[in-house]
Amino acid sequence: MNGLPELAIAHPLWTWLAVAAAFGAVEVVTGSGWLLWPAAAGLITAGVTLVAPLAWPEAIVLFGVLTIIATYLGRRYLRPAAKGAGADVNDPNLRLVGHTGTAVSAFENGQGRVFVDGKEWSAIIDDGAGALTPGSRVKVAAVLTGARLRVTAISTEA
Repeated sequence: MNGLPELAIAHPLWTWLAVAAAFGAVEVVTGSGWLLWPAAAGLITAGVTLVAPLAWPEAIVLFGVLTIIATYLGRRYLRPAAKGAGADVNDPNLRLVGHTGTAVSAFENGQGRVFVDGKEWSAIIDDGAGALTPGSRVKVAAVLTGARLRVTAISTEA
């Protein structure tokens, strides 16, 4: 044996590990979530060919069946993270929710400016009172569109 095809026939474990690695690499690049399951099926098929020698047609059928089962189970029981407004964990502005800051200007008609996490933001007060004065403490309730915060006043009474 002195060629790659002969090596693959003699040692199918390495072929199935390569198949799993290829699917895994494409999954990492695309992030689709669909190629993870064939990669897992390739790993399992590699393990099975290590323990029980299978002919190539049997190994290919096993890989196909395992891919279908893994895809079904993965999609059924491993739900993706919630999508929609406020679901992007990489959005630094959404991390502001719950942080405290101070009012920079007096709020008029429920609108004003606040200083939170080293930046000045346009804000509206959550309760609509609009009675904040400069220096009043606020807590961020939500990040609205257009880089605007919805804040609530923090009581200074102890």
